[in-house]
Amino acid sequence: MSNWQKFCSVWQRIRYYLIFLAALWLSLGVPGCSFSPPNSQTASSPSPTHINPTAQRFDGVTINVITHDEAIYTGAHRRIAGFEALTGAKVNLTGVPFKNLYNILEKNWSGSVSKYDMAIILPQWLIDFINAGYLEDLTARVKSDTALQWEDIAPIFRNVSATYKGHIYSIPLDGDFHMVYYRSDLLKEAGLTPPETWEQYLAIAKRFHGKDLNGDGEPDYGSCISKRAHENSTSMLISIATPFLQSLGTAQGAFFDSDTMKPLVNNPAFAKALDIYKQTMDYGVPQDQNLGGSKARELFITGRCALTIDWGDIGPLSIDQSVSKVMDKVGAVITPGTTQVLDHKTSQLVACDKFTCPYAIDGANHAPYAANVGWTGVIHAKAVPRVQDAAYAFLSYMSQPAQSNVDVTIGTTGFNPYRISQFENSDPWIKAGLSSEAANNYLAAIGVSLNSPNIVLNLSIPHNQQYQFEVLDAAVSDFLVNKLTTEKTMQHIEQGWEQITNAVGRESQRAAYRASLGL
Repeated sequence: MSNWQKFCSVWQRIRYYLIFLAALWLSLGVPGCSFSPPNSQTASSPSPTHINPTAQRFDGVTINVITHDEAIYTGAHRRIAGFEALTGAKVNLTGVPFKNLYNILEKNWSGSVSKYDMAIILPQWLIDFINAGYLEDLTARVKSDTALQWEDIAPIFRNVSATYKGHIYSIPLDGDFHMVYYRSDLLKEAGLTPPETWEQYLAIAKRFHGKDLNGDGEPDYGSCISKRAHENSTSMLISIATPFLQSLGTAQGAFFDSDTMKPLVNNPAFAKALDIYKQTMDYGVPQDQNLGGSKARELFITGRCALTIDWGDIGPLSIDQSVSKVMDKVGAVITPGTTQVLDHKTSQLVACDKFTCPYAIDGANHAPYAANVGWTGVIHAKAVPRVQDAAYAFLSYMSQPAQSNVDVTIGTTGFNPYRISQFENSDPWIKAGLSSEAANNYLAAIGVSLNSPNIVLNLSIPHNQQYQFEVLDAAVSDFLVNKLTTEKTMQHIEQGWEQITNAVGRESQRAAYRASLGL
């Protein structure tokens, strides 16, 4: 029996069990995090007058909404007509490039007059906007909204994406973290199994790079990973780095030393991650440093890539018959692991054993990264009360199972599964076009990642935008085009992060970081 046949035989027996475990675990919470119930209604929380806010009429009310101008925009836009017909409200949706979204909102909401009543944003920005007083407290609205089915939203999304200090400030619309996607047909033909380590990822990429992978007579690529600046592409680097940096569970953290707030970005572990990230360029497209996320997905689903790292979008995109060349040829797996990890005390790499890597799988430490956790909807605190009511109704409408359980199965929406019901029931996925085997593989891979006691949460502390999307992004962009060496790149990131921490306040940032880890 070949390695591939052995893998398939084992996988056949365990995948349904994994689905059950994932659903069970999601109903309980994430290891290492404190998920206490939200506090009771506060004085600042409005008192809704209707159990189901989407059943209200909002004739004459206009809601101005802003979000990222790619997939998430599409997902929100497809629900506008139905909501307008149901409620009489009018929704104006604006999409802006990812690199501009945070700054536009910060500038707009800090002024005396706001252009936007509602936004769909990354949850790591919540803390800045909450501390600035920009966001409405939604706790009482959610508690009174039975149609939202709040408890069906999995705890990691309900609590990490939406809740801060016991109060609810946003409504999850999406569930995000990284997985590796691979061409199952290619690996099967070659007698290979999905990559368990980053070394195996590179070996598989090398094996298929330059070969014709979709039958069009043109050479294709071993690995397609988004690297373009200002697009959240550095989250891909973080996914490579996390298994080197975190091995003792979620509470250990992968960004800073939780006792000193020393950045974990200038050490042999981060150097290894940078090296692997750059090596993937050897098996990528020409000018790989300019590959954007949408193009990377397009290349994979048109059959031109053997491997990719992405959020949950690839699964449903692979069944889009208008573009996909990989129907039933896609597998998903937890992001690869490492056999060496960083000793936080000595800042040196050490071998994995039962003490250094207690959660290792077959000797490899995996640390799946909950990159973004998921796009989430917020309401501006200074919006007119009637507009706030309508904005909440729109968020509730989009997130309710009747709408969201369909939306997450459509790749172009940008919305990935985040409700327990979306993991428990594969029927909507099969109805959307995934085979039973593909649906179970996709959902099981999600379950394995979310069920990891070593899952890495977002850097959810004040000024995340500066740490990750300014300092880290700029240094890594220069590294990819050889403007900076590995050593200089790590120094630039460390110095930039230290400057932010010192400017904001080391002790307050340390407290925020520890709280984000559940410490």
